[in-house]
Amino acid sequence: MTSSTPEIANRPTGADELQASCLQVAQQAKAASRQLATLDTDIKNQWLLESADALIAATDELMVANAKDLEAAPQYGLTDASVDRLKLDAARIESIAVGLREIAALKDPIGEVLDGFTRPGGMKIEKRRVPLGVVFFIYESRPNVTADAAGICVKSGNAVILRGGKEAMHSSQAIVRVLHQVAAKVGIPEHAVQLVGTTDRAAVGHFLKMHEQIDVTIPRGGEGLIRRVANDATMPVIKHYDGNCHVYVDASADIEMAVDVIENSKCHRLGVCNACESLLIHEAILADALPSIAERLASRGIEMRVDERAASYVTGSVPATQEDFGTEYLGPTISIAVVNSLDEAAEHINRYGSGHTDAIITSQILAAQQFTDLIDSAAVMVNASTRFNDGGMFGLGAEIGISTDKFHARGPCGLRELTSYKYIVLGNGHLRS
Repeated sequence: MTSSTPEIANRPTGADELQASCLQVAQQAKAASRQLATLDTDIKNQWLLESADALIAATDELMVANAKDLEAAPQYGLTDASVDRLKLDAARIESIAVGLREIAALKDPIGEVLDGFTRPGGMKIEKRRVPLGVVFFIYESRPNVTADAAGICVKSGNAVILRGGKEAMHSSQAIVRVLHQVAAKVGIPEHAVQLVGTTDRAAVGHFLKMHEQIDVTIPRGGEGLIRRVANDATMPVIKHYDGNCHVYVDASADIEMAVDVIENSKCHRLGVCNACESLLIHEAILADALPSIAERLASRGIEMRVDERAASYVTGSVPATQEDFGTEYLGPTISIAVVNSLDEAAEHINRYGSGHTDAIITSQILAAQQFTDLIDSAAVMVNASTRFNDGGMFGLGAEIGISTDKFHARGPCGLRELTSYKYIVLGNGHLRS
């Protein structure tokens, strides 16, 4: 894109000047969204594919930018895991490119006819899928998310305002520069993708008040950020506060399967929203199942916080509190409780869970059906790891987040979740009497 690309770093940062800069970005996004709504699918796919190639070609440039972020990481107090998520290398840049190519391969949802019918008298009505418009996306310090979010939004016909973490600012700016260069070449609207370049937190507050320009906000980060956004936003917010995910081991469970699924759900990646944080075991299978489960978790360095009935089966456990059962640990800790029935397990999950992802291990079809009916979560797994609640794993392609809301979008938010619909009515001089 041209030098007018609106990264608002290095602009005046007084309160009035900052607000004016944010408004300019939002207005430019709104104008771009109108162009994107009718943009040909081939142009969007060309941008995605050529951006993928361009990012790989710019590997050295991206790694130089990323080195600046890594150098500054200690001053932000990042954990080792956070620094690892921040780091770019050739393999990770290739992975970003693969993600963009996968988005290009997905069916374009825009213009899809969801329903169509003819009324008495011959008037035809279609329900047609359309973009939401402008997405304000706030996310953590992961450079790959910058490209993923841009790709998903543009493919679904939406303009996006990206507000990434300050810890990845140099990396995100370098990625967006590449996306802009390709956009100018292939005909993507100039302000389809904009990166907020200031680290001033007041900018977020300004954007959250701009409901006339911004159609939806999606925060992806810690609970504090998400609650702030949900409280302050004047436009709809797609969100999830936390991921207190459960695995329930039913009385009929295959113990070996249970051990494997629980290990994968908890240990595959500790700091993610679809990791298992709470384990429930039916009392009928307690003595047979819990020692094996506990041994496997202990071998992976997991601290187990258990209720009284589970304590005698878990060596080195810690007594659980009521707070433990509602905690998203995002680390090597899990709560364990014993229940008398599937109904009690469902009651526990619906009380302490976050409506994200919950699983049952069972060999009984009726138990599986009862569990999936009772659990009020975005995704309910039967004999499968909670880690599968993911756009890619569901075959939906990349996603911009996982929603625990019930209106508009629930679960992985991919291309279709970034759309709405409108009715197209075709008449021939029809008049209402």
